Amino acid sequence: MDIKTDYKKARILMVENQLRPNKINDPIILNLFQNTKKEDFILDELITSSYGDLDILLDNNRGYLKNLHIAQLIQNSKILKSHKVLHIGGLTGYVSVMLSNLCKELIVIENNENLTTNLKKNIQELKINNIKIVDTDFKEGYAEYSPYDIIFIDNPVDELPNSLKDQVVHKNGIIVMIKKISNDLCKAIKIIRNNEDYTTEYLFDVFTKHELIKSKDKFVF
Repeated sequence: MDIKTDYKKARILMVENQLRPNKINDPIILNLFQNTKKEDFILDELITSSYGDLDILLDNNRGYLKNLHIAQLIQNSKILKSHKVLHIGGLTGYVSVMLSNLCKELIVIENNENLTTNLKKNIQELKINNIKIVDTDFKEGYAEYSPYDIIFIDNPVDELPNSLKDQVVHKNGIIVMIKKISNDLCKAIKIIRNNEDYTTEYLFDVFTKHELIKSKDKFVF
């Protein structure tokens, strides 16, 4: 059997067995997961893990969360076609590509040289024209293009600096992120801005060792 046919079948099974039973019910999001070829974004030695129910480690402390958790984050973001989104930590582009299909404009921050090379290559090959890739400090965000309707952070962080909170729109600006609680336990949360007030909504638990920033470089206030 052709290997590409195998991956197509694997995507269908991933949607039917991992996403739908766990309340991922937005047809647009389900369609994205079924048709975005994750195997094209994964290192050769990890390709067979593309559609399994596991995290995928790409570089030291960073990688892709389980497919379900990625889908849960995207569904809870409620991205609209009119939105400008900041994705902090683009890795090789798998999540970024799906986000770009949902919004008007996507700014992606990635500062790992090896990952950035693959990210740029993947975006170019797919001829996506609403993504801007920026090499800068994750902690700083990208104020030059702010404000954003949504800031999306899909690898865990300890805390969120005020400089990032300030980069979402004043009325109903949203930050969707994974907050690290302990070495293994994290919590997905949504922060909603209303002028100078910020409310936090718990979304779901995440069990992962991934971190956006290594311990010695963590967010500092």
